[in-house]
Amino acid sequence: MPPKKLTKKEARKEIENFFKDIKNKTQKEVKKTKNLAMSFNIPLKVKRKTFCKECLTPYSGTEKIRIKNGVKRIGCLGCGETSGWKINSS
Repeated sequence: MPPKKLTKKEARKEIENFFKDIKNKTQKEVKKTKNLAMSFNIPLKVKRKTFCKECLTPYSGTEKIRIKNGVKRIGCLGCGETSGWKINSS
């Protein structure tokens, strides 16, 4: 039996439910959800900051965080990669 086809609305709802409790998810689950969003052209926006962009490990809250010159940097515990985002100054 082939897998059920999702609509864009159903995919968006599934992505929202996934990110409600991301701290208890695995890298594989994050990758599946990210691919689902890409296949339906759904932007993750702020949600993409809840996991490492290299190894897709969800951030647990115990990572090293630095803020300097309006840039927030988070060091991943899984792979050691550092991700950075500008902080709105207004």
